Amino acid sequence: MERIICLAIGYVCGLFQTSYIYGKLHGIDIRNYGSGNAGTTNTLRVLGIKAGILVLFGDIAKCILAVVISYLLFGRTHPDMMYLLKIYAAAGAILGHNFPFYLHFKGGKGIAATAGLILSFHPYFIPMGVIVFFGIFFTTHYVSLGSLVLYICFFIEMVVLGQAGLFGMTQGLLIELYVVSGLLTVMAFYKHRENIKRLISGTERKTYLSHKNKEDTARQENAESAENTEKTE
Repeated sequence: MERIICLAIGYVCGLFQTSYIYGKLHGIDIRNYGSGNAGTTNTLRVLGIKAGILVLFGDIAKCILAVVISYLLFGRTHPDMMYLLKIYAAAGAILGHNFPFYLHFKGGKGIAATAGLILSFHPYFIPMGVIVFFGIFFTTHYVSLGSLVLYICFFIEMVVLGQAGLFGMTQGLLIELYVVSGLLTVMAFYKHRENIKRLISGTERKTYLSHKNKEDTARQENAESAENTEKTE
């Protein structure tokens, strides 16, 4: 029952669709622009750096909130499985972000929300997350590649630290923890399936945090927007 409650808490928190709400406040539906994704990267490309930062922090915060609420509810009564309940809460937030029912289940890809999971799960995960994602991003300027490698490293670190005894759980609970982590990783790859195809073909868009190569970025945005329009017609 605790698992279901944490999952539900997370899903409700995840329904706060930051990019969609921010877009509506500025007169647009972010899902009709750029890549059509209701997430941080598309908001950054369409509405600018300020909007991207606000959406990023909003999506991170909702996952952290779900984890904190779950901890406050069950931290004292279920200390032996708190890390498992944390990941259920975070998984719910990621599901709510990716598949919000009130937006016909068309949300984001869950990477910013996953950052909230990494920040709130255990301090040992933070250095890995920062180094892996930003190292790849600033080297290649591919958000998708950084996100996918981040998930792989997150799963590996989860198993390594779990088997090292960091979480203080029984092997049965650890296996369940690994399964949930693995499913989140699979979902991330599924949500990025089109990005993976473009990475393989060499047509994936790059993202820049400055005005450098702004014309190239705009050209790529227009191309993908046209592709999305063709798919919906």
